[in-house]
Amino acid sequence: MKSGGSLRWWIGTLLLLSTIINYMDRQTLSVLAPYLKTEFSWSNSDFSLLIIAFRIAYAVIQALAGRLIDRIGTRLGLTLAVLWYSCAAALTSLATGLKSFCLFRFLLGTGEAANWPGATKAVSEWFPRQERGWAVALFDSGSSVGGAIAPFLVLWIYHSFGSWRPVFVLISLLGFVWVVLWRLNYYPPQTHPRISPGEREMILRDQQESDSAEVPARSIRPSVAQLVRVPQTWGVVLGRSLTDPVWFFVTDWFAIYLVSKGFKLEDSLMGFWVPFLSADLGNFFGGGLSSWLIKRGWSVGSSRKFVIFICGLGMLGMVPAAFLSNFTLLVVLFAVSTFSYAAWSTMAIVLPSDLYPTHTVATVSGMSGAGAGIGTVVSTYAIGRIADRYSFAPILVGASVVPFIATLLVLVLVRNNRHTGNGWVRRI
Repeated sequence: MKSGGSLRWWIGTLLLLSTIINYMDRQTLSVLAPYLKTEFSWSNSDFSLLIIAFRIAYAVIQALAGRLIDRIGTRLGLTLAVLWYSCAAALTSLATGLKSFCLFRFLLGTGEAANWPGATKAVSEWFPRQERGWAVALFDSGSSVGGAIAPFLVLWIYHSFGSWRPVFVLISLLGFVWVVLWRLNYYPPQTHPRISPGEREMILRDQQESDSAEVPARSIRPSVAQLVRVPQTWGVVLGRSLTDPVWFFVTDWFAIYLVSKGFKLEDSLMGFWVPFLSADLGNFFGGGLSSWLIKRGWSVGSSRKFVIFICGLGMLGMVPAAFLSNFTLLVVLFAVSTFSYAAWSTMAIVLPSDLYPTHTVATVSGMSGAGAGIGTVVSTYAIGRIADRYSFAPILVGASVVPFIATLLVLVLVRNNRHTGNGWVRRI
């Protein structure tokens, strides 16, 4: 494959493909939701149970998966995860009702939970600090790419076969292909057989410089109990816990929301993918702006938090969307919000690699993912109940205000303090 000085970007591309496939597998159900709701006579509350089944597994396993990947390594960890969730996605074709759908969504969530801790750890292993924003933007953009591709591919397969069951099987095959590419191409930079000496030296030098002013980090392995004692950890965890539900509201409920507004799904496909495309651009905006600021002399912490602040303001755009029915305006406001969310999320995902030594990055990333999963479970239950009893309007207001609260928490909690430099937390 790649050689010379760009092997790390081939690794980043593999992480992007993993995220795209991850999201296509989970989005299959969301795109088919209007048809499945009709076939099985599900209410919005019933559909929320499917999402909750996925999110419970996703929340619980992310914390465990992050710790496990820190122990068994990125290569094996992501291999097992993608094999697991690809099998779970294929088995969904056997579902016969609400309970069996819930079971298969739970199994899917247990496998997909490892993607973000594993990918974040891979970024910390392969990319210097000034490139990590770009690298995280690259792989995290897969969520919006997968979300944008899924409606077209899923509906095409569905209408081609006249059934929803083949859709789950055919989409799942992509994961098995990815595993082959991953096993052939991913090794740590220290042992990769095809990395150039110059690229290896550049990556390892940056890692050494990150730890040069700290207590020797490799001799210290803080426990989870110790990590939760530092405010930086709570900033990372609470930040994602309060913002990820916004994104999952869009991915899980956008099709149902459009139908509730009187728009036919097939006629609104072009508008459906706009928020996902916008999110894709937001990923690179956040990663690119923070990397540009670092190169201009800003500290890592200041550059990340600047992006977080301006994007926290941008997510307030869903408030006016709650009171509009014009399709174009709705799509524009959702696009602004998902653009801001994606840039914000890129910073939240890269923070563990900035703040913690490599051998604890996946652990903290998994903890933040678990918090995001819990937040999403709570919000999903609330969305189903509120949408059935009232409307989506209060949901959109909450999807604007809560992320701004998360923004303030990150600004206050993620800072250098007495724990910085003790081997637990890096200076930013």
